[in-house]
Amino acid sequence: MYQKILVPLDGSELAECVLPHVETMAKGCVMKEVVFVRVIESVQLPPIGDGSIGEEEMNEMRIEDETSVANYLEGVRSRVSLERVASSAEILKGKPAETLADFASKNGFGLIIMSTHGRSGVSRWVFGSTADRVLRSACVPVLMVRAPGCVPEF
Repeated sequence: MYQKILVPLDGSELAECVLPHVETMAKGCVMKEVVFVRVIESVQLPPIGDGSIGEEEMNEMRIEDETSVANYLEGVRSRVSLERVASSAEILKGKPAETLADFASKNGFGLIIMSTHGRSGVSRWVFGSTADRVLRSACVPVLMVRAPGCVPEF
């Protein structure tokens, strides 16, 4: 049923709590492909000191960031055991929730599996919830895994 699975990661240990679930699904389901993805959001930095950051410095920072993200995703790929399942890594650019939902829809994914950091109350209102926005905007099923240590607020 889920031939192609999208696994969004943000570089945190909390986001990686989905990895054992991905491994279990790879073993128990007839799955062809898992794609690990991270979205890089464009950020405009303000001027520093008396001068501003030049275009060349900004490009160097972007390249360093993309290299770091690529190394991170490859490290995840090498740690996850996906017997007989193809895996790849993608770096996307844009607003995380919208970019993930659009990427999943346009590339034939059958499932998005991601963690939710379990924020509620004021912290959810202040920080927002990428997982919640993906759930509401994606046209494919979304499996959310609660991060360890989540304490529900009632």
